[in-house]
Amino acid sequence: MPARQFADNDRIPLVKTPLLGGLSASTFLRRHWQKNPLLIREAIPGFEGVVDFPAMVELAGRDDCESRLLLRNGRRWIVEHGPFARRYLSRLPRCNWTLLVQGVNLFMPAARQLLSRFDFIPHSRLDDLMVSYAPPGGGAGPHFDSYDVFLLQGPGQRRWKVGRQDDLTLVDGAPLKILRRFAPQGECMLGPGDMLYLPPGFAHDGVAVDACYTYSIGFRAPSHRELVSQFLIFLEERLNPPGRYEDPDLATQAHPARIGSAMIAQVRRTLGSIRWNRGDVAEFLGTYLSEPKPTVLFPPPRNPLALNAFLRSAHSRGLELALPAQMLYSGSRLFINGESLVINAGEAQPLRALADARRLAGHEVPRTGTAAEALYRWYRSGYILPATNAIAT
Repeated sequence: MPARQFADNDRIPLVKTPLLGGLSASTFLRRHWQKNPLLIREAIPGFEGVVDFPAMVELAGRDDCESRLLLRNGRRWIVEHGPFARRYLSRLPRCNWTLLVQGVNLFMPAARQLLSRFDFIPHSRLDDLMVSYAPPGGGAGPHFDSYDVFLLQGPGQRRWKVGRQDDLTLVDGAPLKILRRFAPQGECMLGPGDMLYLPPGFAHDGVAVDACYTYSIGFRAPSHRELVSQFLIFLEERLNPPGRYEDPDLATQAHPARIGSAMIAQVRRTLGSIRWNRGDVAEFLGTYLSEPKPTVLFPPPRNPLALNAFLRSAHSRGLELALPAQMLYSGSRLFINGESLVINAGEAQPLRALADARRLAGHEVPRTGTAAEALYRWYRSGYILPATNAIAT
């Protein structure tokens, strides 16, 4: 039986006003975030996108930009990983393929500005902006994600089928995680500016009706296993327990290959002495969540200004974070690109403002002290830049 069309008051509520469909951020979070899908017509009215196909091809040709090409031939899928030569992409067939470019916000200011519309979600949860281009028939197959995602439609049209999926069995041997038995509960057609929010685990399948662009705003949801693993690495770098294993009362044992109970007990006591507190967890999260991906580089300024010249420029124009930079804070600690800085409360406010807005007006730039020195150090490291356009005060 064909999937039915979603309508007002259906499983995906249909609304017609900006970004969250006329809902406040708090209402959206209460009703939908990690709970229920939401279809929003004209979330960004007249949205024309922030990247065209030639720009996507250019990004897909870079070795510091993650890109993939998905090709479908009947039930057979092929996945190729970039970088891609421009000539190769120009020879693709007229249908049934998708070019995916990850982290577009790391390279294009307009993409970063688009992400800023979603600042009602904490920066610590935001992952990146992925853009997909597909001719007719292009898609990624029926699948589900383990994280929240907003699917914002750019130029062109894409038909989505969506449903809660209990059977998560995947197609054996496929290069993508494609559901074997997808059972959609409804479908909707997205045109330019329309947006679909999907909580984690909702199965979906989007197929391009004509040449179209889809903007995927994804959010980080690390597994507990990953968090535990990374936290243990964090602890290992900070722990230096005194002493060494010793057994002055060692007794003979009939079976030399057996690990003795006394050894087990002593090592258990040693491991049991490991302690951490809330501050340790906060520092771990700040460094871990702000750590840039391995491919991200921060080129320092070619001709760096001296400290006083930098501060004069900053007071005149303001400052902004470099596109790939991630800045967070917790209490007296600030984190930028995996680095941690403790700063006193009297100097913290302008740096927190920079983290929140990713920009700092000239009159907010501190003139002296630890905060000014930190800004200059980050400028020398390529983490922050003089504002491209002077920031109004």
